[in-house]
Amino acid sequence: MTAAGKRPNILFITSDQQRGDCYGFRGRRVQTPHLDILASEGTSLETVITPCVVCQPARASILTGLLPRTHGVHDNGIDLNPALGEKGFAGSLSTAGYHSAIIGKAHFSTYHTFGETGRPESIPDSSRVPPGWRGPYMGFDHAELVLVGHNWWLPEAPPGGLAYEEWYYADGRGELKNRLLWESNRDHGGAPQVWSSKLPVAWHNSTWIADRAIAYLRQERREPFCLWVSFPDPHHPFDAPEPWASLHRPEDVDLPEHRQRSFEGRPWWHRAAVETEIPAEHRALRESYSRMPEVSDAHLREIIANTYGQIALTDHSVGRILTELEHLGLGEETYVVYTSDHGDWLGDHGLVLKGPMPFEGLLNVRAIVKGPDVPAGRQVSEPLSTLDFGATFLDWGGADSLMPIHGRSMREVISGDATRDAALSEWELLPGRVGVGLSLRTVRTRSAKLTMDLASGAGEMYDLDTDPFELINLFDDPDHAKMREDLTAHLMARPDDIAPNGVQVGMA
Repeated sequence: MTAAGKRPNILFITSDQQRGDCYGFRGRRVQTPHLDILASEGTSLETVITPCVVCQPARASILTGLLPRTHGVHDNGIDLNPALGEKGFAGSLSTAGYHSAIIGKAHFSTYHTFGETGRPESIPDSSRVPPGWRGPYMGFDHAELVLVGHNWWLPEAPPGGLAYEEWYYADGRGELKNRLLWESNRDHGGAPQVWSSKLPVAWHNSTWIADRAIAYLRQERREPFCLWVSFPDPHHPFDAPEPWASLHRPEDVDLPEHRQRSFEGRPWWHRAAVETEIPAEHRALRESYSRMPEVSDAHLREIIANTYGQIALTDHSVGRILTELEHLGLGEETYVVYTSDHGDWLGDHGLVLKGPMPFEGLLNVRAIVKGPDVPAGRQVSEPLSTLDFGATFLDWGGADSLMPIHGRSMREVISGDATRDAALSEWELLPGRVGVGLSLRTVRTRSAKLTMDLASGAGEMYDLDTDPFELINLFDDPDHAKMREDLTAHLMARPDDIAPNGVQVGMA
């Protein structure tokens, strides 16, 4: 309860593919003034593990509080069962008297489907969604969704698309907007997937999401709310609009200390994931969009500078939302959480984007929390998971989950002195992404990390206290057999509720 005895509001804000260290207050050369202030007024969670390092499984875990092999979305391209989604934190809070809403990117179902699936987030099926549809969806009472949101693809034109696309084309300027979206304000030297978009910021999906979130906050309602505001950036392509694309100069950005690609000492799948031929039906998209070759420092600088521009625009949008929250007098009675679904290698070990090498930049998304009983200026390093957020929201709201979940409330870790032993991540990887199938399981403690492919028995293990850049694989080192034994025990303590493998209905 808040000081006034009311149940608190919950404002949950996520970005997409933002590294946990890409904030100004955490030392990177990126301008995030609003998030820096949020961290100074709240608590910074320094070890928050994504349950899977790709979008759909990670987001399904956030909503349901379950690990991917249990909720069934164990790889991209597999749809979340609505019967589970509707019992997630949104549905549970709604049952307890909250009004729940999601604005922005959901990605609980597959966009690029092989055929019709009947889901509103499916691109072909979106044309059958009635104009003005705003939910309910997956337990949320209200849904204003962006379909995809990554500008490798143009916004889906009517009758396709969802709320953002409906708005985007409504003024009759869709053709003009699409031309500007893909035009670059300057040359980026051939850096892959990089351009400084000429689309005016007023038409960008980050701006629209902030506008709609502000409109939601301004609505008068008797019940407390839980609002998930979900930004699609800084996910690739790296297409920050001007002037945000020029906010960080490529020559000024910070490059990773270890950015040469090497497979020496790594488990077999590291090389396989970047060299194995992709199945023909997936090859064109994977090789042009989601499998990036090793890039030069000059190209990496362009990628990082535009990523920082995307992050800065997201920060600006968050600042607008938080300013309105305070203006409406809701700040003292609202918990605010900011995090991401997963990270990006962003040059670490010569890698960009994401895949089955769960280095820290990809796995540890971290988080910022502010609220009625949250200490200001505190840092917490206990190993947590984004699937714990749902349980935390239920704890804050005094609600019960509609189903058994793996997530555990963070409340006593954030506001008290509770501890955690480990957090888990998993990815049952089908061959369509990198050309090989994998059964990956990862455990992260405060100071160490172990990843195993259960199918082959190969693995990697790092002592993060002495080797924070994950350079020395200790998995087969006899001097660290006890560490491996302890971490493996954590890994194998996963609940015995694994569902059968799902069927991909599309790419992602």
